[in-house]
Amino acid sequence: MSCRKRQKTSPDKTSDDFFDSLPDDLVLSILCKLSSTATSPSDFISVLITCKRLNSLGLHSLVLSKASHKTFSVKAKNWCDSLHRFLKHCADAGNIEACYTLGMIRFYCLQNRGSGASLMAKAAMNSHAPALYSLAVIQFNGSGGTKNDKDLRAGVALCARAAFLGHIDALRELGHCLQDGYGVKLNVTEGRRFLVQANARELAAVLSAGIPSAPG
Repeated sequence: MSCRKRQKTSPDKTSDDFFDSLPDDLVLSILCKLSSTATSPSDFISVLITCKRLNSLGLHSLVLSKASHKTFSVKAKNWCDSLHRFLKHCADAGNIEACYTLGMIRFYCLQNRGSGASLMAKAAMNSHAPALYSLAVIQFNGSGGTKNDKDLRAGVALCARAAFLGHIDALRELGHCLQDGYGVKLNVTEGRRFLVQANARELAAVLSAGIPSAPG
């Protein structure tokens, strides 16, 4: 008398079937959360290499637009074409941090002034304080052009906007401009007030980050 053998279900097969049954919208929502909270490139890359579906959905424009700056935070010695392409995909998806980062790299490292400034301007138009300050510095220095390309008033205006958004270096630079009458009407009192504010905010930032206790 023959006995029919019971079919065993593979745990891996079951989990694959469960994952495949999840709607794309739900997976995209999870990936957006992951990309926005990633603390290193490996956090995100490890998901992309898991399977074809995660790789495809992980490169969706919605996910890339939410990616944190730490997702593409790589040391200069590890820079490569594939990272450049990934950063560009993020920027094309509307990721403001990617626009700023890629803009800085193209402007200063790759000497592509026009494209770099354009990307930084895109970030600045979305109230990205570091981008506003970087553009201010470019205006002050006439970077990428001649001395005649300097626009001190534009630099002060960009600096003021960045300072309003809480950028400490911009606040300090604005203080110096007012104190010295550089690109703006001289106002020593107001300039010193901004410098004091910048120093206070910098100290507060250091204290909030935590200072290691001295060895006992």
